[in-house]
Amino acid sequence: MKKIHIYIPLIALCATFTLVSCNTSKNINTNKPIDIADRPANEDSQKYDQAQLDKLKASIESEVSGETCTNAVDWTFSPMGIKSCGGPQQYIAYPKKSETSILPRINEYTDKVRIFNEKYNIMSDCTVVPAPTSLKCVNGKIRLITPDNN
Repeated sequence: MKKIHIYIPLIALCATFTLVSCNTSKNINTNKPIDIADRPANEDSQKYDQAQLDKLKASIESEVSGETCTNAVDWTFSPMGIKSCGGPQQYIAYPKKSETSILPRINEYTDKVRIFNEKYNIMSDCTVVPAPTSLKCVNGKIRLITPDNN
């Protein structure tokens, strides 16, 4: 009978260790990094700001590309974006009937690019983008005609 009394504290000790170790395994994931999809957007990052610019640019270009060109006289163009050393990044054509809605968005994009360039000290190739000399309808799409692609 004395031998049994010796084993009871040993069994109780083993049972306690087992229960404690099982309980701590539940919290094992608390120190793992958060999945990138679950992380909040870092609104102070260059990548985030670039994504916002890209989204605005795509929205403007999508609006224009949805328009059918039947007469180039009904269209005009504007510089869009700005290089860090000056001058536009590109020119974009748009229908004159949409000027009051699209031109403010083009100007907004250009202003945001200017701020982005200054904020992140962006350097550009400083190549001058030639201004279009005319517009032309080709298969229902507007084309900018520059001295390079007459």
